Parts: sequence; C-alpha cells; structure tokens
Amino acid sequence: MTIINEKVSGIGSMSERTDLNVSQQPARYISGLPQGQGEATYNQQTAAPMAEVEQVPQRPLKPVVGINEPTQFPNEPISFGADWGDGPGLRAVVNQGPSLLQTVEKAMQYDNTGLMEFLYNRLNK
Repeated sequence: MTIINEKVSGIGSMSERTDLNVSQQPARYISGLPQGQGEATYNQQTAAPMAEVEQVPQRPLKPVVGINEPTQFPNEPISFGADWGDGPGLRAVVNQGPSLLQTVEKAMQYDNTGLMEFLYNRLNK
C-alpha cells in the first residue's frame, strides 16, 4: 500500500485541504488506437489524474541457460525439489507457510458470521 499524503486535517476552524500539492502522473496520449479512442483516453486521464507512485527498482534477470547447455548444478540430481526420485523433496526448496487449518483458525478470531468456525470444523474432521 502506498501512502499518497500523510498530512491529516484538523477540526473545524483548524481544518485545511489535504488533497492539494500531491504530485500526479502526466497524461499520456496513446497512439495507434481506433479513431477517437486515443483522444477519449487522454481526456479521461486529464479529468481524473492519477497520483504519482514511487518506482520499484528492477532486479537484473539471471542469464537464460539454453536447453542444450550443460547444467549449472552438476551435484544435484534432476529430481531435486520434486517429491519423486533422488534428492530432497519440495519441502526442502519451498518455504512452507501456515497450513489451511491454521489460517482458518486465525481467521475465526475476526469472523462474526460463524462461517470460519464452520469451515474449521469441516477441515478438522
């Protein structure tokens, strides 16, 4: 979740606008659309401008290894990470989170409809 504006308005005579001075993304014309649609899209962008968000830095991609290239992991069997064959299974390579039963049990604390309790009882048979 991105916080656009952290300023909080006061009460009554102490109140002031908090939606001003928020940087916005510039409207962009998209060429190559059917006739009239590019202008309509541009007009929509200017009518309701979107707040600017910070850019997330991109991680560099690992080089792609061709199918005929030698393995980069010669000490691992081909079934490494699979629940069959030699080597450790899936649990060794995938971070296991809470089980579905544990998740439903936690959700029961916040559910006032009784649905989570019903689901928990069905799963816990």
